[in-house]
Amino acid sequence: MAANPVLNISIFGVFVLITLVIVYRVSSIGTATDYFAAGGRFSGAQNGIALSGDFLSAASFLGIAGAIAIHGYDGFLYSIGFLVAWLVNLLLVAELLRNTGRFTMGDVLSFRMRQRPVRAAAAVSTLVISFVYMIAQMAGAGGLVALLLDVHSAGGQALVIAVVGLVMVVYVLVGGMKGTTWVQIIKASMLMLCAVLMTLFLMGKFGFSMTSLMQHAAEKNPLGVRIFAPGAQYGKDELTKLDFVSLSLALVLGVAGLPHVLMRFYTVPNARQARRSVVWATCTMAVFYLCTLVIGYGAGAVNGTDVIRSAPGGENSAAPLLAYRVGGTVLLGIVAAIAFATILAVVAGLTLTAAASFAHDLYANVVKHGEVDPDSEVRVARVTALVVGAASIVGGILVNGQNIAFLVALAFAFAASANLSTLLFSLFWKRFNTTGTLWGIYGGLGSCLVLVIFSPVVSGSPESILPHVDFAWFPLSNPGLVSIPISFLCGCIGTFLGDAEEDPGRAAEMEVRSLTGIGSR
Repeated sequence: MAANPVLNISIFGVFVLITLVIVYRVSSIGTATDYFAAGGRFSGAQNGIALSGDFLSAASFLGIAGAIAIHGYDGFLYSIGFLVAWLVNLLLVAELLRNTGRFTMGDVLSFRMRQRPVRAAAAVSTLVISFVYMIAQMAGAGGLVALLLDVHSAGGQALVIAVVGLVMVVYVLVGGMKGTTWVQIIKASMLMLCAVLMTLFLMGKFGFSMTSLMQHAAEKNPLGVRIFAPGAQYGKDELTKLDFVSLSLALVLGVAGLPHVLMRFYTVPNARQARRSVVWATCTMAVFYLCTLVIGYGAGAVNGTDVIRSAPGGENSAAPLLAYRVGGTVLLGIVAAIAFATILAVVAGLTLTAAASFAHDLYANVVKHGEVDPDSEVRVARVTALVVGAASIVGGILVNGQNIAFLVALAFAFAASANLSTLLFSLFWKRFNTTGTLWGIYGGLGSCLVLVIFSPVVSGSPESILPHVDFAWFPLSNPGLVSIPISFLCGCIGTFLGDAEEDPGRAAEMEVRSLTGIGSR
């Protein structure tokens, strides 16, 4: 592929420059509320588009398109899982969370519990999930630049990942939540426009016949017509089928536990706007994921699976390769810039969430017992952003080359295992107590971490992070099927082993506040 490095870098540089100017102009960090929640001044429509920008990561744009091009229907299951998951947020989480908390998930979990241990557990959970999610985005950055600049050396890709991480940290340090939100709104609009235009170009190329497009995709795929039915990737044997069930469970339940998604509900003024945010985000993403179906099969039809697999970045290169074949170096440069923007915006949101949780939950409420001035809290958050950024750069270098959608699915498993059970129990179970909260968070997080470490993801197969060693004894690639029930079970056991309801008054206050919004800011 005759990539034009100067053009690609120029387009990306222009985007970074424009967004940095916007971030600087809109930033008004006067208080902790401004830095962490943008003062709660975004409308439901604005926040919904920003939510889609926060959520439509490199996994959606690069990973899913590649998975559909290579594996067909089984790749599209990622899109279905990601989209259906938002119903859980709409029906169970968004409104109640907005009414109960202020900045972070720790606000909700600690509302009627003992503050210090619960906030510490919530912060640990947020930092781990954000880190796992971020390294997937960083891996996407490395693969994308390897394709665009024809960088095959590990050192060159590592340098690119480091540059992306540094730019992302600048967004967070300069603009806080308000600046990051505007970056995500711009990025979501660009991504949607790009996906729709690529879909229209592809349909036009095949005479606006989806049948023709899919027939060509089957002809250039070794799987043939099997790419139109379930099972090409997850139907080989009973174990792969079980792995698919585990993956689906993580995708559908994970969104409601993702810290950077939950934190977005605090950027709107009330619960009604929080509900509108989810509706806007769901509609936006429904259009996008339908486009991924056409883009994925189209990439396979135009390029063929052998070309995609052999390109730098592997499966993740399907969409950029397609852009090059359809529109030449200019469209490739535009798609590359949008993919970069996608990675930057998502990682910036994750970094801000991790920094907010550490500063607000650990520093302000655990270390300082709630007696801290807003300036100190914001300062600690900025230092945390630097540390988290550095850690994500190292992690991204280690997992470079893995399918991004698969890596993000692991983050979803962590989110569903550590956070979902405790959130639902806190909001809907009066008997739930501090012991149950701690058992649920640490039990789910710990079991998920152990199962991933001893799974084929880390060792035991050629696609593993450590392919030359084998200490895998857990057979599933995604641990959600085991770790999610463990978290719910641990929450129940811990509740019954711990003290009875610690503060009936706080439990009643939380119920009224979550359902009506009375008392929320």
